[in-house]
Amino acid sequence: MKIAVIGSLNMDLVSYCKRVPDVGETLFGEKFVQNPGGKGANQAVAIAKQGENISFFGKVGNDSFGKELKNSLKKVGVKVENIEEESISTGIAKILVEATGDNRILVIPGANFLVDKEYIDRKKNEILKADIIVLQFEIPLETVEYIVEVCKEKTIILNPAPAKKIPDSILKNIDYLIPNESELGILAQMKSDNIENIKKAYEKIEEKGVKNLITTLGDKGVLYKKNGKLEEIPSYKVKAIDTTAAGDSFIGGFVSGLSRGESLEAAIDRGMKTASIAVTREGAQKAIPTKEEVENFKGVKNEKN
Repeated sequence: MKIAVIGSLNMDLVSYCKRVPDVGETLFGEKFVQNPGGKGANQAVAIAKQGENISFFGKVGNDSFGKELKNSLKKVGVKVENIEEESISTGIAKILVEATGDNRILVIPGANFLVDKEYIDRKKNEILKADIIVLQFEIPLETVEYIVEVCKEKTIILNPAPAKKIPDSILKNIDYLIPNESELGILAQMKSDNIENIKKAYEKIEEKGVKNLITTLGDKGVLYKKNGKLEEIPSYKVKAIDTTAAGDSFIGGFVSGLSRGESLEAAIDRGMKTASIAVTREGAQKAIPTKEEVENFKGVKNEKN
């Protein structure tokens, strides 16, 4: 199958520290690194590393970051000929990673917010060659809405991050909606801090027409609906050192599984294995494992909650 990711390219500027400073406090960090990132680009890399046929659609600035980001995609086999350059800065993400592996991220979108309807119209014929369309919210919401309408006959996967209220016009055409636990609560406009609230959140979102709702819960695993019943797949036991690319790695593994015709459960498990390996490494794209690493992964599952 052919896969198209339409989304963001950011240069990640990552600072590692024991803990993040409080308001007004200054701390010394431990090290700084610069990594290619952006949710769209990370997901494209994760899909490409699983050996899939993947094309990327988006924009960068006419600067050194933009050139480096395109090269990082090309190195792993992502097709980049549809990425356009703009006379504005490439998107960046400032990331703080604590010793626990938790992170805080501030995104400055730059050229990503110039991915507009006109761009989609220019690339429409190429986009529609894909069987699976993968989207996030690091490009303008109105562009995502337009893409969903244009591509509604395709299989559409939406990772709703950063989370925001989603118009019904988008939700009704989504085949797989994949938020994390906090994003689920924002989408449903209610708390999602326990299983009963999560069930209610699922019901609210499914009423909008979403076909499959899958929620990643970090080290607690993944929830999804099967035959009207909420099912849980426990996570793998790993020692996380950097969770920056966890969600994007899950998407990459999951999309790869779908493209191969795997069952929903098997595709979810492939996504979980991909994310489990990634969080044991530093960085975003460079932390994402290859197909061989995922298929050779012999992790042990945690107990169900």
